[in-house]
Amino acid sequence: MSLRFPESMNECIYFTRRSIGKGKAAAWVFKEKCPKCQKSLMGKPRKDDGRISIRAKEYTCPSCNHTVEKKEYEDTLTANIQYTCPGCGNKGETQTQFKRKNINGVQTLRVQCQKCSGNIDITKKMKDPKKKGESKDFDDD
Repeated sequence: MSLRFPESMNECIYFTRRSIGKGKAAAWVFKEKCPKCQKSLMGKPRKDDGRISIRAKEYTCPSCNHTVEKKEYEDTLTANIQYTCPGCGNKGETQTQFKRKNINGVQTLRVQCQKCSGNIDITKKMKDPKKKGESKDFDDD
């Protein structure tokens, strides 16, 4: 299977490159066409001054203004992942549903190596997983 790499970030809803221990991963999710009109790619709504609303809770079609809730739309998308496994060094490609899971307190996109079946975790926003028994400590200054 040969995955198509995006030519522009305008094609993607999500794109990241991560180094994971001795391995690395690149993940991207392409925008889908509007389910109503099938003309344009769905995207975040634009503000009055033309900028994209970054933290919008929905996706809209620029052609017909059809709106879909963010979670509902993202659950229908497919994530494309190229990786080098940190466990065995195998290079591979895979596709999975774009659905993040809460693993050790961090939103994570988890795939398995096709050779050794080891977990490859692509975390959200470069967060570190919590250790067992770890709690939030606040300094009393």
